This record gives sequence, structure tokens and C-alpha cells, in this order.
Amino acid sequence: MPPRGSRGPLPPLLLVWALAACAARASEITFELPDNAKQCFYEEIVQGTKCTLEFQVITGGHYDVDCRLEDPDGIVLYKEMKKQYDSFTFTASRNGTYKFCFSNEFSTFTHKTVYFDFQVGDDPPLFPNSESRASALTQMESACVSIHEALKSVIDYQTHFRLREAQGRSRAEDLNTRVAYWSIGEAIILLVVSIGQVFLLKSFFSDKRTTTTRVGS
Repeated sequence: MPPRGSRGPLPPLLLVWALAACAARASEITFELPDNAKQCFYEEIVQGTKCTLEFQVITGGHYDVDCRLEDPDGIVLYKEMKKQYDSFTFTASRNGTYKFCFSNEFSTFTHKTVYFDFQVGDDPPLFPNSESRASALTQMESACVSIHEALKSVIDYQTHFRLREAQGRSRAEDLNTRVAYWSIGEAIILLVVSIGQVFLLKSFFSDKRTTTTRVGS
């Protein structure tokens, strides 16, 4: 008997989809990087695998961050200081755990929002048995491959457009906040100047009236 609240076993199709989702490796992450902080990530890579690290700072300060990539022996493969965005491609020279870190230690009060995409290896072929068979792809299979590649390009464009939209919104909100503070500051200055002018004029006329009274007496 299934536990209370359970709906029984998953259908075969949903079960396969769930297993595939669990087995999939997440390569795209957006995270918060506080000020004076450092965040590192680790990835097991097989020798000879081609990898690409792409990152972009979405919000915070001057939209810059330090990035460092090391191999299992601690050899630095990539190091950049205060970069807004960049992309680096390399081929793993040995098996092991590769480490890449993002640092905001140079910032004293501004936290950042960082997006990165770490791609390990190439995507598996859409038709795994196409290389072993003698016949060429059918017209439908060729169309599926073309559609698959086009959809991958669409996903990449959508990701970059979302990042640009988030970065533009952050800059617009920051500009709006600065304009609001500037307007409040101007209003306070005008109020102080107005009150000062009133007291100055009042003091001037009081002194003049006192001088006139003394002369008349």
C-alpha cells in the first residue's frame, strides 16, 4: 500500500523523464556574491574533454568580478580581475576535479549577482546510431537535426537577452534611486534656503525697526 497522500507509482513516461532530469547536470547557475566574499565551484572532468566557462555580472557596483580557474594540480588555467563578462574554452589535460572561483573581495559594501554557464563536453548526437549505419540520414531526420540546432541557438539567444534585460532593469532601478535621492536632496536644500531667507529678512526688518525707533526717540 502506498503511503498516505501518495498517488501510486509514476507512469512509465513520467518516470523516465524524472530519471533523466535527475541525471542531468546543471551547468547554468545564477547566484548572489556578497561583498568581501569568494564563491568556488568544482567539476569532475575526464581528460581530453573540451570545456567552456562563460560568466557575466548581472547586478551590483560596476558589474565586475574576479574569476580564477584551476586544474586538479592547482595550476591556474584562467585568471581575470574585475571583468564584467568573459568566455574561456579549454581542454582538460588530466582527470580530476577542476575548480573555478568568483571573488568580490575587492568590494567593501556592494554585493553582486553573477551568472555562469560551465559546459563540459559536447552534446550527445540526436541520433546515436547514425554514424554506425551505412545509409545517410533521412529527410525527416535531417530536418529534426536542423530544428534541434536551431532550438539550441534560440535557447542561447533567450539566455543572453534575459541577462541583458536583468542588467538593464538593475541599472534603471539604480538610476531611478539616484534621481529620487537627488530630488529629495534638492527639496531639502530649497526648504533650508527658504527658511533661512525668511529668518534673514525677519532679522533685517527687526533691526531696521529698532534703529528707526531709537532715532525717533
